[in-house]
Amino acid sequence: MESKILAAIGIDPAYLFIILILLIIFMFLLFVNVNMKYNRLKSSYVSFMRGHDGRNMEESILRKFDELDMIARACRKNSADIKELFRMSKGNYQKVGIVKYDAFNEMGGKLSFVLTLLDGNDSGWIFNAMHSREGCYTYIKEIIRGQSYIELAEEEAESLERAIYQEVYDPEIQSAIKNSVKKKSRD
Repeated sequence: MESKILAAIGIDPAYLFIILILLIIFMFLLFVNVNMKYNRLKSSYVSFMRGHDGRNMEESILRKFDELDMIARACRKNSADIKELFRMSKGNYQKVGIVKYDAFNEMGGKLSFVLTLLDGNDSGWIFNAMHSREGCYTYIKEIIRGQSYIELAEEEAESLERAIYQEVYDPEIQSAIKNSVKKKSRD
C-alpha cells in the first residue's frame, strides 16, 4: 500500500516508521524517568507529612505554636520582672565615692576619709571619719537628689561629685581605664 502524500513529498514510509518507533522509545524512557522522579517526590512528601515518629505534620505545627505561645508569655513575664527589679534597684545604694585625706596635717598617711553612698536618684549619705591623735570623729550628712542641706567640706564635696559621676579615686585604676579607652579607640 502506497501513500500518495508520502510519494509526493519523497519520503519512504519505512523511514517514517523507524522515526516513529525511535520517538516512541524516547517518550517511553522519558515517561519512566518522570515516573521515578514523581515516586521519589511522593515518598518524600509522605515522609514529610507523616513527621517524625509517625506523627503527622499538623500535630507538630500545633505543638510548635503552643511552644511559641509559652515562650511569648515567659518573655512578657521576664520583661515585667526586669522592669520591677530596675524600679526596686533605684532605691539601693549603687554609687560610691571615697576620698582619703589628712584631716589635721599632723599624723600623715591620710588616715581620714569621706565615703559617699548614693542610690539611683542620687540620694543617700556622706560618712566623714576624721582621725586625730586624740581619737576618731565621725560625721554623717544626708544627701537628697545630689544636694546636701548642710554645708559640705571640700573633701565631702569631692566625694559626692565622685559618687554622682562615678569617678574612680585610685590613680592606677584611672590610668588603666584611660589606657583601655585609648586602645579601644585605636581599634
